[in-house]
Order: sequence, then C-alpha cells, then structure tokens
Amino acid sequence: MNAFASTIFCRAAAAMVALALSAAPAPATTIEHVVSPGGVEAWLVREHAVPLIAVDVAFAGGAVQDPAGRSGAANLAASLLDEGAGDLDSKAFQDRLERKAIELSFRAERDTLRGRMRTLVENRDEAFDLLRLSLTAPRFDAADIELNRAQILSTLRRQTTSPGDIASRRWWETAFEGHPYGRPVDGTLESVPSITIDDLKTYTHRVLARQNLKIAVVGDIDADTLKPLLDRVFGALPEKSDLAPVDNVTPQGLGRRIVVNLDVPQAVVDFGGPGIARKDPDFMAAYIVNHILGGGTFSSRLYQEVREKRGLAYSVSDSLVWLDHAALFIGGTATRADRTGEALDVIGKEIHRLAESGPTAAELTQAKNYLNSSFALNLDTSSKIAALLVQFQLDDLGIDYIAKRPALIGAVTLDDARRVAKRLLDGGLLVTVVGKPEGVASTTPN
Repeated sequence: MNAFASTIFCRAAAAMVALALSAAPAPATTIEHVVSPGGVEAWLVREHAVPLIAVDVAFAGGAVQDPAGRSGAANLAASLLDEGAGDLDSKAFQDRLERKAIELSFRAERDTLRGRMRTLVENRDEAFDLLRLSLTAPRFDAADIELNRAQILSTLRRQTTSPGDIASRRWWETAFEGHPYGRPVDGTLESVPSITIDDLKTYTHRVLARQNLKIAVVGDIDADTLKPLLDRVFGALPEKSDLAPVDNVTPQGLGRRIVVNLDVPQAVVDFGGPGIARKDPDFMAAYIVNHILGGGTFSSRLYQEVREKRGLAYSVSDSLVWLDHAALFIGGTATRADRTGEALDVIGKEIHRLAESGPTAAELTQAKNYLNSSFALNLDTSSKIAALLVQFQLDDLGIDYIAKRPALIGAVTLDDARRVAKRLLDGGLLVTVVGKPEGVASTTPN
C-alpha cells in the first residue's frame, strides 16, 4: 500500500469504526479508564464472549523524529522490535510467538510508533511478557537489521516504478518541502543504507517512554487483572521522552500541477490542500462536507460526476487527514491517459461548485443519516476497537466521545455546512500526475 493510500486508509478506518461504535449497543462500548498502581493509564473494553485479548499502543514520535539524513529510521526500528529481545534472538522470539499463536507487530507512522498485540486468554501472561521485552529490551542484532534493511530497500526499488507511490511521494515532498512531513516514512534508497545500530537505539530510547504513551485493551480481561500487567509491561520504560520539536505547517505548492512522465497505461492523480484540524470547532461540518464531495460512497459528487456520468475512473475519493502539526484535505484517482485532463477538470469544477454553493439540504440529511448509522458491521474484531480507542486518545477526544458523537453530527446546520465548504475547499490544490497524460502539463503557482 503506498503512502497516500496508507494514510487515507488509516484515517478513514478510524473514522468509520468511530461511526460504527456510535451505532452499536451500549454494553459493547462501555469504556473504563484504568490506572495501574504505578500510574500507567489505559482504556479498557471488557468483552467476555470471546477468549481473546487485543492490545493497541501508540507512542508520540514517529517518522518525524528520524535523524537528519536518516529518514526511515523509525520504520526500520519498528520492523525490528519483534525480531528478538532480551535473551531471545529473532528465531527464539518468533518461535515463542508462533507456539502460542500470539500476534505482535509494530509500525511507524508520521507522528506515532504503533504496536499491536492479540492473544488467547490462556496465553495472556506470555503475550504480555513478550510485549514487555520488545519495548524495553530490543536486541537490534546486526543480522536482523541487514535482513530487514534489505526487505525495505527491495520495497523502495519497486516503488520507483509504481505510479501511485511516485504520485504520493511527489505530493508530500512538495507540500512539505523542508519539513519532516515531506520525508517518506519508509525512507529512501539513499537514506536507509546509512541508518546505523546507534541510530535505532537512540530513536527507541528517545521515543519509547510513558509520557507519550496511549494504551487500549479490549477483550476477556477485567481492570484488576489488567493493572499489574500494565506495570509489568510498561513500568520499566523511561518516564519522559526526548522528542525534537516539530513546527506546525500548512501544505505548500497550492495552484501547482506536477506531471511525472512514466510509461504506464493509466495516469495516477493525487490532489490536496489545507484541511481543518481535528480539534477545530468546524471539523464535524468539514467531515460531512468531505463525505458529500468524495467520501468514498456511491452517492458522493465526485463518484457521480467522474465515474457514473462520464466513466473517467473506476474510483475517486478524498478524505480529511489530521496530523499532529498539519491538517489536510487530500484525494486521488486513476484514469486513462487520454482523458486525464477531462478528469482533472471535472474534479476541479466539483470542488469549486461545492465551495461556492455548499451542499443541498437533501445532501446534508443523507450524509448525516449515513454517518450516524453505517459501518456497525465493521466492528467485528477486538483489534479494530482497540486501535480506534488509541486513536481517540491521540486525538484527545475524551472517553465519552462515542456517546457525544451522534449529537455532534446532528448539530451541524445547513448554514454551517455551506460556510465550512467555502473554508475547506476554496484554498487551492496541489496536484501530482504520474503517467503519460494527454493535454496535462506541469504548471507553477499563479
């Protein structure tokens, strides 16, 4: 999955599960705030029907904390946290996971380092112990580093010929030139070979701390059982992190169109501009407006105009992306080379039309109904709920957000939606196109 698609998927998944929870029965969404004797905090949802436990954790300080010239350090470190820890080398560590059917993985995102664990209740103690080792005593053995480095470099080489990856990278590096958000999370062919063992150890020592930790636990476990496990796993971590400051930023290059020539059958298009921050009072109105424009459903304006009426693309969508230091409105599509110009014109006109006139009353009602009732069936695993609860904590939405969310959606008026449509969609776009598009050329801002 390319960087653009990954970002959109993660944010859209969190939003969809959030909406699903708002429609789920109350007993399934009771969230407890658990504090261990050592002061480690977690959100807990008890679910005794299935003998499973899912744990999701996030540390503030993802790829934005990569050292200068070492982009990809967080990504490489995350790939190694389950590759041996303590007195267990990679083979022994993986054997213990496999014997007990324990799922454990880590990934770096732009702002966070995320971890995920899933275990049967009968293997709870060993699973939590392996999670503890991975966070407090990663080995970073040289052979494992080189194996993971080689795998990452192989992926990066494939991305050099992938139109989707090229379009996404060009968009981000242009929008955030000179800022950590402009660096690819997984690094580059030039930076990844230069990452050292010391870089990996320094990164984890700076980032893996209780101060910037969010935890969610879902499954067949109660608060009294969880509390000592929290201290056992996370109690040995340093109290405070050592994160480098990151400036707030807005995307640059608005009004610019960048064309990258690549001999592929279709042209891939990424477009985006400034969004609205998650804590902004206008966010919910912006979320509804975005859904009406191209939020991924068959009724969205972009889907109707680009695919249904003109057959220009198989899919087209956009999303709000909220990061710790930037807010974005970003979307994408792929179309035939000879119709790229037409597709871009239609997308631009629909964005302008919604910015100028706003949604209709019928569109607003339909969007509210959809967002308040959809996706309940997607809440089929404890892991999804745990990931969502961590995202709520990262977004500082409060433990009662699920209960409040339907009212927040319902409170958005037609005047709100029309005002926010102008604010959200009238700021200009940066567009990247990869392929052999006919009638489309690179431009510079006016």
